[in-house]
Amino acid sequence: MTIPTRQIGLPITTIEAMMYTVRPIKLLALLLAGSLAASALAFDAELEYRGHQLINDVLIVDSSEGHLHLTFYAPAAVEVFHDIDNSAAHPSRTLAPGQTPQPAELTTTDTQLIFATDRLEVVIDKKPMRVSFVRDGETLLSEESGPFLQRTLRGFRFSLSDEEKLLGAGQRVLGMDRRGQRLALENKPHYGYGTESHQMYFSLPGVLSSNNYMLVFDNAARGHIDLGATESDVLQFEAVGGRLGYLFVAGDSFPDTLSQYLVASGKPLLPPRWALGNYASRFGYRTESEAREVVQMHIEQGFPLDAIVIDLYWFGPDIQGHMGNLAWDRKAWPNPAGMMADFAAVGVKTILVVEPFILTTSEHWQEAIDEQVLALNMAGQAKTFDFYFGNSGLLDFFKPEAGEWFWMILRELMEQGVSGWWGDLGEPEVHPSGTRHVAGMANEVHNAYGHHWAESIFERHVRDFPNRRPFIMMRAGAAGSQRYGMIPWTGDVDRSWDGLKPQVELALQMGLFGFGYIHSDLGGFAGGVAFDSQLYIRWMQYGVFQPVYRPHAQDHIPSEPVFHDQATRDIVREFVRLRYRLMAYNYTLAYQHSKTGLPLMRPLFYLDDDPQSMDERNSYLWGDAFLVAPVVEPDVQSWPVRLPSGVWFDFWTGQRHEGGRTIEMPVTIETIPVMVRAGSFVPLVDVVQSSDRYSSERLELHHYFDASIPRSEGSMFEDDGRTRFQPGNEQFEQLDFVAEHVNDRVHYTFSRQGHYLGMPETRQLELIIHQAPRDLEAITIDGQRITLQHTANTTRDPQAWYDPTGNLHLRIDWRNSELNIIL
Repeated sequence: MTIPTRQIGLPITTIEAMMYTVRPIKLLALLLAGSLAASALAFDAELEYRGHQLINDVLIVDSSEGHLHLTFYAPAAVEVFHDIDNSAAHPSRTLAPGQTPQPAELTTTDTQLIFATDRLEVVIDKKPMRVSFVRDGETLLSEESGPFLQRTLRGFRFSLSDEEKLLGAGQRVLGMDRRGQRLALENKPHYGYGTESHQMYFSLPGVLSSNNYMLVFDNAARGHIDLGATESDVLQFEAVGGRLGYLFVAGDSFPDTLSQYLVASGKPLLPPRWALGNYASRFGYRTESEAREVVQMHIEQGFPLDAIVIDLYWFGPDIQGHMGNLAWDRKAWPNPAGMMADFAAVGVKTILVVEPFILTTSEHWQEAIDEQVLALNMAGQAKTFDFYFGNSGLLDFFKPEAGEWFWMILRELMEQGVSGWWGDLGEPEVHPSGTRHVAGMANEVHNAYGHHWAESIFERHVRDFPNRRPFIMMRAGAAGSQRYGMIPWTGDVDRSWDGLKPQVELALQMGLFGFGYIHSDLGGFAGGVAFDSQLYIRWMQYGVFQPVYRPHAQDHIPSEPVFHDQATRDIVREFVRLRYRLMAYNYTLAYQHSKTGLPLMRPLFYLDDDPQSMDERNSYLWGDAFLVAPVVEPDVQSWPVRLPSGVWFDFWTGQRHEGGRTIEMPVTIETIPVMVRAGSFVPLVDVVQSSDRYSSERLELHHYFDASIPRSEGSMFEDDGRTRFQPGNEQFEQLDFVAEHVNDRVHYTFSRQGHYLGMPETRQLELIIHQAPRDLEAITIDGQRITLQHTANTTRDPQAWYDPTGNLHLRIDWRNSELNIIL
């Protein structure tokens, strides 16, 4: 196949590839730091303004070397793109396709252009030509002097303020503030990582500043991000090729900045409800009988279960030599359709692991050659290379034909009963620089490979199963991959305390860019010589409050709790059951994530706006109500918890704590620090064996009352848990809860709105008011006065009573659209 030069984006080879306005002293520093190739030739020529035009809300500025395009895609999110050299040959992956530019006003002076919405100003200086960003009269960030462009390197430089913290750059274990680091922008495995990692599976070319702006470099090439390491006052993005563009976002608050970014980049998708349940997962189940036994053990031992993950042994008996077969090994799996049907009958979904590599020894190799779906070498033939699993080629998911070929295999498997896909090794793990894709050379498109793999599955899944929510778990992607429903995880973490320690940091960093379903292999994946019960319990306890509850490991030490000793099982079982009790709360968090971008795990500075909280990497918020501080050291009797300002209650004991300080929380092996914010509403449902049986017809609603909170609000989202949302056809119910404390009276107003098929028409509601007032004169429910008893231990089933801890219980048959309660 002949590929046009413009498509593959060949490296720049002429002297016309220039770098603009890099001062000689700074150029010397960059060369000494290894930032620029020694053979590259720099020019000290400034980018000159030549004119401008505003066309369909896009500002196009003519310069001496090309065109600068500025486009608002949200009121506080603007794309800056330079159409220079072959930059336009590389599409944006960060921006969601098909968006309409937002209106903005243009003001001109002799020296500047000001392109602005009511939320953000973009100032373009004419001489030298550069871009700055202003919010409420304050300059947040300025280009040093336009883009630089070399034969082998291109990018941007920005000026940093002195006290500025910089979070971001994707999966790294470096502490929350990454300023002072120079980091590779290259998705690359780090097997068995622990408390430090500079380069991992999922890099992101973007930062969130303590000055509340986000900057995302819209380039998928291999490169670096220099966060004031080489020059303390300069933030530099650099790549070996690709697109010369970036996205700048600056909202009114940190959560608003994320929301504005996701309006431009695409919001995350709501997964099926079962994705929030418990998984049986291991590397890996080798036979159908083994998989059946594991599912049955969960049922018999009282562990709820929603999914089983079948790793690469489904297509071959060994680790090596079979990748790319993409068909059941019928010796080990004689009746996969029957097995999956039996699993589905007890509410367990089947997830298969797939990879983008086709071994030359696999059953599909010749077909992949004939269909021309593989990446090529420089001679135009299928590129082959050796790696751990064998001699292989790589599917070219930048090519629609490759996506279609791969999907036809996956679709047949879904028709057999597969419910979800786990895309492994998608960095891709091996990606030689001489590999040609239709979108460019490997170095130019490397970080977008997993992104396009997810896109190819998502779009065809939606086409062929339009009403069914996709489940697509992948190890690597790019900025923007969240809009394709990607569920990432933190890779092959070491099975040790050092492996557990960075998991909150990794999740918080990814959540800042819309990847709210990031999670770890619970219990740890790599290595380990003996089972450490304490480590395992602590990891599984943390897992209740991470987005996906999936134990997973190499199988010399089982990852599933059903294989461990009785004491371990008994502790872990209670936490798995708690996960299911929280299903209504967690599903509401998932819905909020799909609508606003708020991640399920949230950093403390989202709540208190304190720059000091930006360094916190152990305590975090689980939605609006909870604060969690996982125990990540052995043999401790207490654990430090940083509490934002306000009032907080111990989830286990109900003890009240004043915030704005760090406290030492007593812990046992049965507990980790979990706090609830005063005023919170927390819905709990009955434990079920599988979320297929989920129901909120019996609903416990906990309100954490405190006299210091005059008004509190909460909500709960419900739908059928599986049907994909489509514009104009969003069927769901929303329950809203309001409590107002005025003049020693508490007035609750609960409302219901919306509808979906199978929705409960009535709910048996038990409202539990923690720390409720003790001197109540009367209680009325919808105007009807009821009798308050001091205990539930009576011959008659009471409607209102205090339990021994002082919590007030109200039992209500909630039938109407609105419910009013007055204490």
